[in-house]
Amino acid sequence: MANKVIITADISCDLNWELEQRYGVTTIPLHIVIGGKSYEDWVNITPEELYEIFYKTKELPHTTAGSVGEYTDFFKKFIDEGNDVVHLSLGSKLSVTHQSSVLASQEFPGRVYSVDTQNLSSGCGLLVIKACELRDQGLSAKEIYDEVNKMVPKSHASFVLDRLDFMHAGGRCSAVAMLGANLLSLKPSIEVHNDDGGSMGVGKKYRGKYDKVLIQYMEDTLNKYDNIDTSRVFITHAGANKEYVDKVYEALKAKNIFKEIHITRASCTISSHCGPNTLGVLFMTK
Repeated sequence: MANKVIITADISCDLNWELEQRYGVTTIPLHIVIGGKSYEDWVNITPEELYEIFYKTKELPHTTAGSVGEYTDFFKKFIDEGNDVVHLSLGSKLSVTHQSSVLASQEFPGRVYSVDTQNLSSGCGLLVIKACELRDQGLSAKEIYDEVNKMVPKSHASFVLDRLDFMHAGGRCSAVAMLGANLLSLKPSIEVHNDDGGSMGVGKKYRGKYDKVLIQYMEDTLNKYDNIDTSRVFITHAGANKEYVDKVYEALKAKNIFKEIHITRASCTISSHCGPNTLGVLFMTK
């Protein structure tokens, strides 16, 4: 009889608690370092607390991946119980979490498999759910690993930024670029390249009131594809105004494309790089 398969993921897959419980997913937190002190994402620090510290001190928190030892200990408890594990990590171009999880998996040959999602946030979360569905169909850990790897290019993640101060503080855009964007009321979209380890690039730059920008972004994003997987879509935000979230939700619902629309809150790991009001519409293609 095949071993039971456990699906695990980095906390930054941005599934909410309800979805983690629904699909039986166990997550491992990443670390947030502020003022020399290390916290665990969503364990002893929240995104709201992270923002509060930033605005008070102007010190941008740093994110660090779990060590190989932490991943080894994380996997070991499942292996000791007689399970196999499929882990889904942040994209390898975005974090060393994948490298750490792969090195840890080598301690359990044939028992732990780590997928490079080449994605972030609920772009990873979409693949996590697919892995859970394959598990529930009775596939082995190796079979799930192989199938999910085929799906990696089909998970599409992008976001719109309302402000660039967090990107600037993290060294991801210049002061000139930030000033120019502010003066012109530009709201850039950031797209994740899921064919390049999850590297990110600037997409369309929107201009105008943010609520209207978000609706136009949603339309543009959906119109890129004619083979959308209608199972589910995520509206994932980094502390966006509820009015913005509700408008995007209602606009998506009115299209009657997706069976499920999930609203999730981005983790500290994601929020620390993009700042408040960032919002994305994430889904898969067939």
